[in-house]
Amino acid sequence: MEVYTVTVATGTSEYSGTNNYIYVTLIGENGESERTLLDNPGLDFCRGAVDQYKVVSPSPLGSVLLVRLEKQRYWVEDNWFCRYVTVEPDDGGKVQTFPCYRWFVGDLKMEIREGKATTVMDDSSPKLLEHRKTELQERRKTYRWITWAPGIPRCIDAKTEADLPQDARFENEKRSDFEHSLHYALLELSLKKLTIRFGKSWNDLEDFKRIFWKLRSPIAEYCMEHWEEDWLFGYQCLNGSNPRMIQRCKTLPENFPVTAGMVQRSMADGTTLTKELKAGNIYLLDYAIMEGIPTNTIKGKPQFIAAPLCLLYQHPDDGLIPIAIQLEQTPGLDTPIFLPTDPPLAWLLAKMWVRHAEFQVFQLLSHLLRTHLVVEVFCVATLRQLPAVHPIYKLLAPHLRYTLEINCRGRTQLISDTGIFKRVVSTGGKGLLILAQREYKVLTYRSLQPRSDFIDRGVMQISNYFYRDHSLMLWDAIHSFVSGMVNLYYQTDRDVQQDAELQAWIRDVTQEGFTELPNFGLKSKLSSREELSTLLSVIIFTTTAQHAATNNGQFDWCAWVPNTPCTMRLPPPTDKDAVTMEMIMATLPDVSQSCVQMAITWHLGRAQPDAIPLGQYPEQHFTEGRALEMIDSFRKELKKIEEQILNQSAGLDLQYLFLLPSRIENSITI
Repeated sequence: MEVYTVTVATGTSEYSGTNNYIYVTLIGENGESERTLLDNPGLDFCRGAVDQYKVVSPSPLGSVLLVRLEKQRYWVEDNWFCRYVTVEPDDGGKVQTFPCYRWFVGDLKMEIREGKATTVMDDSSPKLLEHRKTELQERRKTYRWITWAPGIPRCIDAKTEADLPQDARFENEKRSDFEHSLHYALLELSLKKLTIRFGKSWNDLEDFKRIFWKLRSPIAEYCMEHWEEDWLFGYQCLNGSNPRMIQRCKTLPENFPVTAGMVQRSMADGTTLTKELKAGNIYLLDYAIMEGIPTNTIKGKPQFIAAPLCLLYQHPDDGLIPIAIQLEQTPGLDTPIFLPTDPPLAWLLAKMWVRHAEFQVFQLLSHLLRTHLVVEVFCVATLRQLPAVHPIYKLLAPHLRYTLEINCRGRTQLISDTGIFKRVVSTGGKGLLILAQREYKVLTYRSLQPRSDFIDRGVMQISNYFYRDHSLMLWDAIHSFVSGMVNLYYQTDRDVQQDAELQAWIRDVTQEGFTELPNFGLKSKLSSREELSTLLSVIIFTTTAQHAATNNGQFDWCAWVPNTPCTMRLPPPTDKDAVTMEMIMATLPDVSQSCVQMAITWHLGRAQPDAIPLGQYPEQHFTEGRALEMIDSFRKELKKIEEQILNQSAGLDLQYLFLLPSRIENSITI
């Protein structure tokens, strides 16, 4: 007879514990132990508990391959979250760790494997090969693809978050906070609306300060004081919520007939537009993707959009500044080119129209499409094609936490026909989907790789581009870490090619997730360790740094509504001399729309109370010493990056801290 000490760890979040019956059976190379009810004196399986039990086997098991856990109801159903199980033979043999990190819902039987990461080629045991196969068969039944709308990435088959399995749901604390914070923000702003005449246009830009209390941030307050200044407009093109739009302008677009004389007064002494174009100091924002997008109707009133072009100049003294704006793609008498030398209100309104286009593009394309929806494809494919013991599953799992639920909530609460965008955003309704479909058609895998993206946009030389500098530091750290992990489990390129589960995963990504995308540039077969390392780095960078860059600053830059308005209630101006303060106030969002814009950007952009920072892995999927050493080295590299960013930012009035590793979440959770 052999005796084993079995340790069982229960989850630490609310309602993780259970009063139901828990049984364990150890499955070894040579047989199975007795099915044992785990029952010590007093309460077992309390929240956060680590309980020890004795399990007996009538004959030697050999190496323990699997642990079978069973939950059976006792009086009432009580779900249980198991973190891990350890098994130690009483004769002094090796302690084995079996990671679980799963919910047991209902009467359930689950078999979990020892923590050593293995590919399918590493397994020779028929029991273990059958376990891999069964696990994936069950997962594919649970996690299914569906087309939510044509022309965008496919997603998880779940009408609402309630349709997701418990393992993909928010933990109770997260769910309570998420729902409470939105209600809190909307309630506070409802009180503000009571102090102002509901739904009525305002009289002056200063009136926006009347909703600017309690919900605020240092950057939002700085923005409120300086938003009219051209340098801050330029700064936001580099370090605001949409820092991936700006591109170098080598020759002026044919549909943007700016002349050297028009902008000469914006140039530094002794230079001209032609010289600066050649020198690489002229940049462009082009919102052609907005042209012809259907507009929303809010409370019976049509809203308006524009498709602006904006020329910027890297001035040696003033930094990046806008020097010419055209609000539509087709030049003409009714489409004047606005200049800093125009009447101040005309120039200010032109900049507001650019920032309004920016709101649509950053929320729907840079944020929703290029992070949330892109990552969901990898999330669904990972759950369908990689068993929990696979090294790539272990590597990606922490970076996919909560993503399915937040995306389900986004589809039902934000971008649906009855969602918040329909209530207050100019592209709400049909427009937002058409905009996303246009971007999806031109989306490329290359553009998701930061260094390639910066090179292709011609922005490697521009100064004070903190988003670029910090992104590249993080990309290099992530890529180095991922390459080390890939090389640990794949000795050669041939190992990558022969991993049937990995190849099924990439086929699921490209053929099921990113459908109708012939020019995306991601092949349906992985041929080398470098290809795999780059792809995994793209996934982790997108879920962490890229999402943080577009999400975390949205309240800072959108709370002062005139700086980034969510909608416009009058069409773009056609006569520079006709712009008045009354026209500006009638164009900008009304009281109600402004309050909702503040509420939703605060709700989505604030730091999450249960956030897990980049590089922290409280769920220890990896158990091997070499893998744990690489994770530790990755954390040390992130700490160096943190110190470097803080040192660079010291003394700056406007600090770019969105990409501090400690402020980047490990996954897309909001």
